Amino acid sequence: MTNKPFDFNALLHESVRIHGHLCAGQVLGVRMSMLGLREIGISDPKGTDRKSLIVYVEMDRCATDAVQSVTGCSLGHRTMKFMDYGKMAATFLNTKTGKAMRLVAREDSRDKAKERFPESENKYAGQLEAYKVMSDEELFDAMEVVVKVRPEDLPGRPMRRVQCDSCGEHVQDMREVYQDGKVLCVACAGGGYYTAVDSKFNIQNSNCAVRYAEKS
Repeated sequence: MTNKPFDFNALLHESVRIHGHLCAGQVLGVRMSMLGLREIGISDPKGTDRKSLIVYVEMDRCATDAVQSVTGCSLGHRTMKFMDYGKMAATFLNTKTGKAMRLVAREDSRDKAKERFPESENKYAGQLEAYKVMSDEELFDAMEVVVKVRPEDLPGRPMRRVQCDSCGEHVQDMREVYQDGKVLCVACAGGGYYTAVDSKFNIQNSNCAVRYAEKS
């Protein structure tokens, strides 16, 4: 494997192009990705190593776009997994070697950023510039972890596709729920995040869970 260095400025420029603007989160996400990839031995994430990488992101913020830009991982490719933990953290997994590294942005890096650029017009501008030059140790806590990827979570064609006994919609990637002898989608089993307004799409109920409850 060629251990070629990452070009921070080029990666940041591409990240900003995709995200739409430059912010401290973009800088942090690019720096996090560069460190995570180095730690697990991935040097060409969009090329020769593209089938050896999965990233778990724990935040739905600006930094996630930066991670996707640098790594090439995405939800659509099933190589990026969103874990809704609300933490500025990500885990980088080399599926070929099994090595995984979880990086968490240090909370005290904000104060250190303020010390680095006390003359900045606002704290966010100071953070943006400071995050470019601060060391990895100042920015992140790193821990080697073990990540067990379930077969149904791997990239590739769906392992199974079944129909929900309640709403009739089909569920793939083994996300169905078995409850009281029935095969249900997640929404019917525990309540969905949506409520239908009308039936123009042949929706017969306002909530899958309500329909299942009425049938039971």
